[in-house]
Amino acid sequence: MEAEKILTKVKMPFCPGCGHIVNTRSITKALEDLGYGTKDVAMVSDIGCSGLVDPLFASHTIHGLHGRSPALGVGVSLGLNNRKKKVIVIQGDGGATIGLQHILEASRRNIDMTLVVFNNLLFGMTGGQVSGLSTNHFKDYKQSADNAEPYDIVSLAHTAGAAFSIRVNDMKKFNEVLKEAIATPGFSLVEMTSLCTSYSMKKMSEFQYFTVDEERLVNDRPIGYTRVRRKKSLFTNLKALKTKFSSNYKNRVGVVIAGSAGGGVQSAAQMLAQAGMLAGLHVSMKGEYPITVGTGFSVAEVILSREPIHYTGLEKPSVMLIVTDDGWNKVKNRIAPKSKVYVDDKIEKNGKYTKKQFFKVAGKKGAALSAVSHWIKESDIFPIEALLKVVENHKYAASLQEAINSADKL
Repeated sequence: MEAEKILTKVKMPFCPGCGHIVNTRSITKALEDLGYGTKDVAMVSDIGCSGLVDPLFASHTIHGLHGRSPALGVGVSLGLNNRKKKVIVIQGDGGATIGLQHILEASRRNIDMTLVVFNNLLFGMTGGQVSGLSTNHFKDYKQSADNAEPYDIVSLAHTAGAAFSIRVNDMKKFNEVLKEAIATPGFSLVEMTSLCTSYSMKKMSEFQYFTVDEERLVNDRPIGYTRVRRKKSLFTNLKALKTKFSSNYKNRVGVVIAGSAGGGVQSAAQMLAQAGMLAGLHVSMKGEYPITVGTGFSVAEVILSREPIHYTGLEKPSVMLIVTDDGWNKVKNRIAPKSKVYVDDKIEKNGKYTKKQFFKVAGKKGAALSAVSHWIKESDIFPIEALLKVVENHKYAASLQEAINSADKL
């Protein structure tokens, strides 16, 4: 029986001559030689040219933020706690520099995983800038002003406690070195050379890497693990919402609520979602707002459906409730030809939109909920009593009920 192939037939996304091609093939060949199948391996990557590898593997793949793939790998490995499975983390030298602390932490705890650093001595995706792993020789070649000594990632990992760490420059030795690293219990790090033909030399013979090659740095330590503690599920104390009202709605409706930070947009969306559940509908909700939180836009999406919701995307909203200029500027480009759009009358916009005085009748904090209430009553998707039921035990019940009832004044 032919061995299971971990490398897919997807075309390599790298530039012609890029060393990442050889490195990627070497990793999959080493895993296959060791008997790992596609379901036995989790590949973790992050941003950068090395992060383009995801579609090249038929195994599990996880993609994270720049420099953070070792931290993700730690989580996967601790969750698996299974020597028959293998976590492989792939980073470039840029990512390794950015996420250096994550590498040291994985080394310190000796987590059972292998980190492979594709070191082409530069940031290839952003124009060839030097990294913290760029050699002095290469920095001279690039005429870089960085005169600081580069990190020796192999020595750092070893000093921090990695079970096995090594640098390998000879492509002919990649496979055997990788097999040794992957087979080592605990944390192993392999720094592999990778030529960048776009921003560096064109031939490996012209490229001078660290002179120390294939020096195996070993720490005889037990594998790090996290003690399993059994606790009650966070869902244990949650009270399920039981159907108390009926809805004759047969289709699926996607609602966008848009306003400003501090205007109760997320709360209004949550209440709409809960009311939908009380009416026996399937519901999803997502919120979006800037990192500043206290200023700018606030947008929420709610999907209400008679059938289970398997996709929560909302490319063409059925209904848009917009109560401030911040909200309008954020979502105006999402208005679809068949979207029913309700806007506050203070938003001076042309178009065939339904204008209502949400802000005037309910104020800043109640406008979004007033808009939701108005739409519920107009669409008759379910009784307004479902929304009133949601807020009846809220600590601000009185003001929320006032905002809901304000829809009668519109």
